[in-house]
Amino acid sequence: MVLLALVLVTISFRESESGGLHSAQDAGATVLHPFQVGIERVVRPFRDLAGYVDGLIAAKAENARLRRDLAVAQQEAIQNRTAFEQNRALRAITKYHAPPSYPDDYAPVPAAISAYSAAQFEQQVVVAAGKNAGVRRDDPVLDQSGYLVGRITRVSSRSARVALLTDESSAVSAQALRRDARGLVRPGRAGTGALLLDYVRKSSELRTGDRIVTAGSQRGQLPSDYPRGIPIGRVTDVSQSDTDLYKTVQVEPFADVDSLESVIVLVTRRGKR
Repeated sequence: MVLLALVLVTISFRESESGGLHSAQDAGATVLHPFQVGIERVVRPFRDLAGYVDGLIAAKAENARLRRDLAVAQQEAIQNRTAFEQNRALRAITKYHAPPSYPDDYAPVPAAISAYSAAQFEQQVVVAAGKNAGVRRDDPVLDQSGYLVGRITRVSSRSARVALLTDESSAVSAQALRRDARGLVRPGRAGTGALLLDYVRKSSELRTGDRIVTAGSQRGQLPSDYPRGIPIGRVTDVSQSDTDLYKTVQVEPFADVDSLESVIVLVTRRGKR
């Protein structure tokens, strides 16, 4: 078959203008076609087997990685639960007066969004829950996944106004999860939906992918209106220069504030505020 192919190619170069060549090539192709079909049928199972083996190896590697990740997550969950119980016991013994914590000291109030702000530089919505439902000013507001979207700024009997994280008046005391990095989450460039974590010290360690949560503590002269630990977003870029006093940290919010249809207002339980 190889020799025949070489002969046909040689003839093709030498007699490219001859009409009889095409007939010879067609005849050769007709003769070789059954062999090509037979070879394809013989080779196909081996090719499929090779693909199956490659997929099986990749699946086993992925399964092993997921098992390791699950083992680490389970260990961390046990450690966190143990630390939580120890913390609760110590607070009971010492009669420690702590600020309200999330979610134990808060009751969720689900509410539909009834209106959106029409102002050019405002990122605010109106929710169909107000004083009659226990909603008060500065209550935190989450989306259905539990991600922070803003806070209550104005309340009437049956509705309330929410300033979203992307509103120019928004500022949230925040910190990196499991890292010593704190700052203020503010709106990024208008129209992008991104956030900035300002006033992060240069000595603080912070990396791309770190999760940012509410700090639940005062930052400078700005008191925190949020309990500790509410997820805000994920760090997408960290930079700094010799002339800047702080790091420049960009944060992608977890919540999509542009597609909100309903929210959850966290109302402090009676006696906790």
